Amino acid sequence: MDHELCLPEQAGDAAQTLFAALREALGAAAVLTGEDIPARNEKDWSTLSALRPLAVLRPTDTEGVAAGMRICAQHGVAVVPQGGLTGLCGGARPVEGAVALSLERMVGVEEIDPASATMTVRAGTPLQTVQQAADEAGFFIPLDLGARGSCAIGGNLSTNAGGNRVIRYGMAREMVLGLEVVLPDGSVVTNLNKMLKNNAGYDLKHLFIGSEGTLGIITRIVLRLFPKPGCTMAAVCAVESYDKLIALLNAARRGLGPLLSAFEVMWPDYWRTVTQRVPGVSNPLAGEHACYVLIEAQGMDEAFDAPRFETWLTRQMEAGVLADAALAQSLADVQAFWGVRDACAEFPQVLGPHESFDIGLPVAAMDQYVSACGAALRSRFANAVALFYGHIGDGNLHIVACVPGASAQPKEEIAGIVYSLVQQFGGTISAEHGIGLTKKAWLPYTRSEPELALMRRLKAALDPQNLLNPGKVV
Repeated sequence: MDHELCLPEQAGDAAQTLFAALREALGAAAVLTGEDIPARNEKDWSTLSALRPLAVLRPTDTEGVAAGMRICAQHGVAVVPQGGLTGLCGGARPVEGAVALSLERMVGVEEIDPASATMTVRAGTPLQTVQQAADEAGFFIPLDLGARGSCAIGGNLSTNAGGNRVIRYGMAREMVLGLEVVLPDGSVVTNLNKMLKNNAGYDLKHLFIGSEGTLGIITRIVLRLFPKPGCTMAAVCAVESYDKLIALLNAARRGLGPLLSAFEVMWPDYWRTVTQRVPGVSNPLAGEHACYVLIEAQGMDEAFDAPRFETWLTRQMEAGVLADAALAQSLADVQAFWGVRDACAEFPQVLGPHESFDIGLPVAAMDQYVSACGAALRSRFANAVALFYGHIGDGNLHIVACVPGASAQPKEEIAGIVYSLVQQFGGTISAEHGIGLTKKAWLPYTRSEPELALMRRLKAALDPQNLLNPGKVV
């Protein structure tokens, strides 16, 4: 499905004709070319090099997205959708000769419907803005990740983002009731459904959630709203073996039930790095242990749920499941506990250049994988640093690896070790960050050839000219 794209210097009059048509349809302010193209639109948060797009389109509504897509299709020019540009896999990075279509001006909450417990929002709206609007209306948006202030809700859906509370609320997919989407030919499919039960034919929204902008451009969304928690409890715990960790997870599921909102695990190398090297992060526990766990529970009545959580925690200590634990006594404590888990955001300053991985594994196999992966990396690179942490309760493990002092990080060799073991352990190369460009070569490690063939058939059916985000995913 190769698509030959025109480079800007080769385009000449054809490019000027395209720009004129786009400016006439969208207005001059919505079409940026040449030196007017912002540097931010040349790459995302992946480690891929920057590449200037042919132009940047900045429509303000669905009609503008559709017009821009339709005109580009008529001229045979590819389009790369861009949201908050916080993706780590190159999904929003431009490709040569393509137009970048940014949703940065398509922001705002259009409606909050308390009766349906839904919010209708434009796709370029930052996740944090969505969260705050829900909170002000007395509701809760459970989707949450470190880039909340920068990432766009449409981009979150395009990668089916997960975040910290999947164990309770599910992935982003589970929070969507309706979508409006612009297809590669510029046509618009609008189904801003608010009903939880709607089985009228194919549920088309799932074609676009997680497809990384290769099948359509999400422009408007109907999100489910959830009751705002009345209280939040948290504890940082230590266990002496992975078997005890699994026992603790099962006990949390059974004993806390729907209160359990996060179960975050950190292996010793990660724990030592963040508590000893990241400024402002304190260690709430004494000694060294096999694994560290941040458990969060969200309830509706603090007078009832907080004592229940503390009683459950005490029982785990008495049963010998826990080696140590620190219970949050205030919201500040809760935030400090999360600060240990979220300190990974400081790794660029602490570790320097490094590679990050987002994988999924059967929970029972995670500790074996951690041991095997760390040993394999250190066997290949004597001074390799490998840090492991993740959501665990939903099968998601994050890895940070680097070779300190290397003139350039051996990206491909590190990835080869990480992903070969993922394949061996029956996991997935992507739990929540997507495939984009950087993981495409490794996708056969996770998906069978019949599955890949079906993905290609879907792409060919919806985008026969291969104009929408070409070269990504498949």
